[in-house]
Amino acid sequence: MRKLRDRLIRLLRLIYLIQSYPGIQAKELAERCEVTDRTIYRDLVDLTMANVPLSNEGYGRGYRFTGRFALYPLDLTEQEMAAFQTAAKWLESAPRPLPPGWKTVYEKVVAAHTKEKRVNEEFLQRLQEIVQLGKPVWAPEVHNVFPELLQAMLHRKTVDALYHSQRRNETSWRRIDPYHLLPREHRFYLVGFCHKNGEFRTFRVSRFLEVRVLDEVYPQREFDLEEYMKDTWSIERGDKKVTFRVRFSPDAARYVKEEELFLRPRIRDLEDGSLLFEVTVNGPDEFLRWLRTYGPEAEILEPAEYRREMRETLSQWLERYQDPKGPMSGDRA
Repeated sequence: MRKLRDRLIRLLRLIYLIQSYPGIQAKELAERCEVTDRTIYRDLVDLTMANVPLSNEGYGRGYRFTGRFALYPLDLTEQEMAAFQTAAKWLESAPRPLPPGWKTVYEKVVAAHTKEKRVNEEFLQRLQEIVQLGKPVWAPEVHNVFPELLQAMLHRKTVDALYHSQRRNETSWRRIDPYHLLPREHRFYLVGFCHKNGEFRTFRVSRFLEVRVLDEVYPQREFDLEEYMKDTWSIERGDKKVTFRVRFSPDAARYVKEEELFLRPRIRDLEDGSLLFEVTVNGPDEFLRWLRTYGPEAEILEPAEYRREMRETLSQWLERYQDPKGPMSGDRA
């Protein structure tokens, strides 16, 4: 039992030493830990097997961590911290006295965890002040849930969320594992695993009325965001692939080229200064809404069915505006 305690302390100290002195050699590690070189080499192998990213840069150049690995911040969950404190109490009640250094190791871990929690809380509080989300007209008093969602994603925590579905016009509680936040057209969307539906779904952040971050850490599922959003014009995923060919007028062409799009279109400049624009999407609705913002400066060439649909839409608009005074003119007079 005592050997196990001593080794745990030594492994933690090794991590601190390598973090503090990148390039430190095995001989110095052995001297500082008061063990043999052979023991240190065995400890380093065990740390590597525990996925601690150690690198030996060759003879005389010692050990260091690769990437951005560091013991601090610890990023311990509350469950992990409770387990650590329980283990510490158990060790302190053991019949044999703990070796020198245990108390300082314990205090460092607790202090680092406490400081990290405070820094995270201050960061999220500041984030809430900086990121101001829009509020839907139907619910003007919606709470800004952005910090809670970000906290859940950073710590891979499941959330209970009160969400309003605009399509079904109903509000219900959902249990969601949040994975990604996507900015689209001046709004934020959350991509997460919905426990209710058993699949990944996209949620508009402004439709969350309340979010509660749970202690439950969700499993990391295999999920490819790029594949999930493939051929999606903006945020609405569809299952009907359509290839549009559009001609933009010379006046609109330069503005189209400045558009920050999520799909890469195929474009070609024409002799008269107009722009030929071609893109394949997995659903037409979002693309058509975007296209209408250019009005008569954009002309659908293909597919023929959407060219006809646009002509029918314009006819309906024209019919709506046939009366120059409008249907409410008599009421206003």
